[in-house]
Amino acid sequence: QVQLVESGGGLVQPGGSLRLDCEASGFIFSIASMGWYRRTPGKQRELVATITRGGVIDLADSVKGRFTISGDNAKNTVSLQMDSLKPEDTAVYYCNARIRTPTSVLHSDYWGRGTQVTVSS
Repeated sequence: QVQLVESGGGLVQPGGSLRLDCEASGFIFSIASMGWYRRTPGKQRELVATITRGGVIDLADSVKGRFTISGDNAKNTVSLQMDSLKPEDTAVYYCNARIRTPTSVLHSDYWGRGTQVTVSS
């Protein structure tokens, strides 16, 4: 079994900061990448930021210059530092990891349960 456990999130005023953390655990052979997606009501889930095991980062244009993603390969964790938050950043944020288990040949997507981020005055 593989689990992704998220922490962080909450309510913050516009211009404020929040940090999201996620840890992958269980029967993990390797992790190709970890990252964060978000979804607002009526919209599809969208990429926020991902980081590969080799450190290659992909950031959505809407968060460049405001969000920073970092990962720890040894701990199977990924963090998202969110600064200068805007009301439009309000969403449920989901941790994602592409994981290969000891019994699989390919990496597959695993998801956390999601954590609410609300930016409002």
